Amino acid sequence: MASATLNRSSLAGDFWGGFAAMLVALPSAIAFGVTIYSPLGGSYAAYGALAGILGATALGLIAPAIGGTNRLITAPCAPAAAVLSAFTLEYVQQGAPLASALLMMTLLGLLAGLFQISFGLARIGRLIKYMPYPVVSGYMTAVGLIIIGSQVPKFLGASSELDLWGALSHPETWHWQSLVVGVVTATVMLGAAKVIRVIPAAILGLLAGVLSYFGISQLDPALLTLEGNALIVGPLSAANSEGGLVEGIFGRWQGLDAIDGQLLEMLITPALTLAVLLSIDTLKTAIILDALTRTRHNSNRELIAQGVANLGSAFVGGVPGAGTMGPSLVNFSSGAVTRYSGLIEGVLALIAFMLLSQYIAWVPIAALAAILIVIGVRMIDRNSLQFLKSRTTVLDFLVIAAVVTTALTVGLIPASAIGVVLAILLFVKEQVGGKVVRHRSYGDQHFSRRMRRREEMALLTERGAQTAIYELQGSLFFGTADQLYRSLEDDLKVRRYVILDMRKVQTVDVTAAHILDQMMDILGERNGYLIFSHLPRQLPSGLDMQGYFDAVGLVRPESPVRIFSTLDGALQWVEDRIITEAALTRDEEKALDLHEMELFTGRKSKTISALEACMEQCTFKAGEAIFNQGDSGDELYLIRRGEVRILLEIGQEQHHHLRSFTRGAFFGEMAFLDGEARSADAVAFTDTELYKLSRKTFDKFSLEHKQASMQLLERLASTLAGRLRLANAEIGGYAT
Repeated sequence: MASATLNRSSLAGDFWGGFAAMLVALPSAIAFGVTIYSPLGGSYAAYGALAGILGATALGLIAPAIGGTNRLITAPCAPAAAVLSAFTLEYVQQGAPLASALLMMTLLGLLAGLFQISFGLARIGRLIKYMPYPVVSGYMTAVGLIIIGSQVPKFLGASSELDLWGALSHPETWHWQSLVVGVVTATVMLGAAKVIRVIPAAILGLLAGVLSYFGISQLDPALLTLEGNALIVGPLSAANSEGGLVEGIFGRWQGLDAIDGQLLEMLITPALTLAVLLSIDTLKTAIILDALTRTRHNSNRELIAQGVANLGSAFVGGVPGAGTMGPSLVNFSSGAVTRYSGLIEGVLALIAFMLLSQYIAWVPIAALAAILIVIGVRMIDRNSLQFLKSRTTVLDFLVIAAVVTTALTVGLIPASAIGVVLAILLFVKEQVGGKVVRHRSYGDQHFSRRMRRREEMALLTERGAQTAIYELQGSLFFGTADQLYRSLEDDLKVRRYVILDMRKVQTVDVTAAHILDQMMDILGERNGYLIFSHLPRQLPSGLDMQGYFDAVGLVRPESPVRIFSTLDGALQWVEDRIITEAALTRDEEKALDLHEMELFTGRKSKTISALEACMEQCTFKAGEAIFNQGDSGDELYLIRRGEVRILLEIGQEQHHHLRSFTRGAFFGEMAFLDGEARSADAVAFTDTELYKLSRKTFDKFSLEHKQASMQLLERLASTLAGRLRLANAEIGGYAT
């Protein structure tokens, strides 16, 4: 994926976006760091705050430089806090020294980064591209609701120990000051776009929140107190000291020589878990950004970038992280365009740590909460409610609802898994519900394009019911294999030839191949044949169907299976067998004389001789063109020996086989009758001998033999009518 071009306009948006994202990500990073380090004791809270800031800085600088996903903000996140805090608590409870715990947390972050890099190199990230839309929609809605739920207590100014329901059920813990700041921030953010577009709405909302906070402080001077004020971000504690920074980065590497194989083995499972969670969070955020911006990210490249960023963060003692939803959406809402907004966020996080910590300390928590609540509301996919209006999409809505419910009650990762499983089941249901047999006909209704003699056509009409012709469609897999067998079951018991036209088949699996093998055995017991036509050279999945049939053993030299490139070829083969078995043998080597042709049976020998004198005899080698589409000519051709195919050009070097004519048949009659240019190509399929009669010569003949010429024209018309009826029957059969 190519990054957006950096210009003055995008740079302004990237700056504001990075700045707003930093303001959202940095307080959260500090909170996550404190959470991780809290099992080590209260004195390590400053280390936690420092680790959060270092993580936000390192992740912000490294991930966008390598990853390239536009607008994605990488920062410390909740999964990292959950895994690391649980690991730290368990490790400390085992009696491990605190210095060793710090080192183990660092190594855990390093291993998680290495795992992520391996995911990207193994191209595991591409699997995210197959995420169904209902899952993405449900995930977006769930994340929006989770963001809202997590920020409402902060919006209300409730105690940090209370969750959503605890805060809502204890209004005595609310602070009216927070409510006012939050309402002002949300109102300005929602209305800013209607008034001014130069400055991002999130920035204007944040400025309005800060100003309202200081305005309220005129009524409540206690708000101007920095220490112990729960309504603002507050001081960064030990993060302000130079010694704290140096000690935080390098002090934890002491004791590395004490790490042995057993301790490293303890890190494998939590590191792998952390890598998976961080990777899923990143790719889900990238997908949501894709949906909002109509772009596509490079999943594998991003995984590698996230792994390298987590390596860098762990090396400097920072908290691991991922592409996070809240800061990324703030970044997007504030006008960011390119991946450089992530770099700007990282730089600003470092500047904030070094120089601006005293100003960040005064940012109201309620203002940040209001911004996230507005973003959360916008993330809810309200358009999905349209799915309830149609019975065909109700189940898709239920998938969305299941994802949302699971995400809110269990977690986002199980929600994604359940959504994917339900989407797959819906797909299977849809495939199973579709008909795999598009059309069915029989050999006494549908004939090949090879023109036969009258007695042969009579025989094929009489015995053609031995052949069943099925046009299949869709997916032949375990879900439709039984339907396929039941659709053909009756014909398998009574027909000798079953032709399966596969041109519209999209997929075939081993279960369907096994069913086809059973059909072959049933036909083989009665000396029948299973015949395939139009086997796709390459299915949409890239599978070569004939090669697949060979691989599963369906096509074997001794098996009663035949494969033809066209349905007409399959029909010709079956018709030839029926005719041969009926002992209607033909001497193909002997050229017919004029009186032996059906068109002239019953004519007087004198008339035949006169007409033959008007004709020219000509020969053509196999593959030689007799005439081409668009040629001028008025000749009628009669076949003495050989086979001629009539082809219609349908594209560059592509032709459609209209008919095949053999001994005793005629062709070229359209130009003979109307004098117009040839409407198709005529090609000798085998070495061919012909009679050629021009219209000019025939007109001279008709002056002396009026009755004979009229009878000839009548027989031409009768034969043409028969051919037209045959064509209509074929077209009508396929239209049903």
